[in-house]
Amino acid sequence: MFEDAKEQLAKMIAGEVVLSDDPGQTLRKWREIFGISQTDLAHHLSISPSVVSDYEGGRRKSPGSSTIRKVVENLIEIDISRGGKIIHSFSHRFAKEVISDVVLDLKEFPVPIPPKRLIDAVQGDILVNEEYLSKEIHGYTVIDSIKAILNLNSEEFLKLYGLSSERALIFTKVSTGRSPMIAIKVQGIIPSMVVLHGAKKVDEIAVQLAELQKIPLVLSPIETLEDLLNGLRSL
Repeated sequence: MFEDAKEQLAKMIAGEVVLSDDPGQTLRKWREIFGISQTDLAHHLSISPSVVSDYEGGRRKSPGSSTIRKVVENLIEIDISRGGKIIHSFSHRFAKEVISDVVLDLKEFPVPIPPKRLIDAVQGDILVNEEYLSKEIHGYTVIDSIKAILNLNSEEFLKLYGLSSERALIFTKVSTGRSPMIAIKVQGIIPSMVVLHGAKKVDEIAVQLAELQKIPLVLSPIETLEDLLNGLRSL
């Protein structure tokens, strides 16, 4: 399964870069998902870090297919040398039989987007920690909060993060928001943003947990799940 996941991940990354309107930014996104510095990647590619920086910043002509292949291969090789965390995360993403009823939508953005774009897409109101809205959003997961709390164990809950924790976790069918925030605290992995959908008023404990963990907490007033999903899919 590990070898299959490695091959699938390599194909997906290369495909995203080739089809992207901004290949350099897409390369940067994946480098950051893997947690690899420009210097480390350049060392493995036997090039200068400034070359990596120029590709990512669009200051060089878009890399050709052979360069993209080398970059992808080295990202994966470095991950394997570090224990294969990202490859394992990717393989878990395809264990759909476990979380198919819980995850209503999951998306990785080809190029990270500013938090404000996602907040606008869900017509959100920022409840707390607006000052921590500095990280770009790499993707989102829309979650049926009731099924997640009732059915997911600790390991399965981690699969909600997709390929990166630098994403928005969007909980639907929320009554007060307390349970999702407790679940996140227990896991100890901090998403870039939490969006609550369905709550008329958010529990004070949920707000305090968000403050404690420095998680921007957003309330979406959109009436229906369909409208919420349509707003997100427009991104």
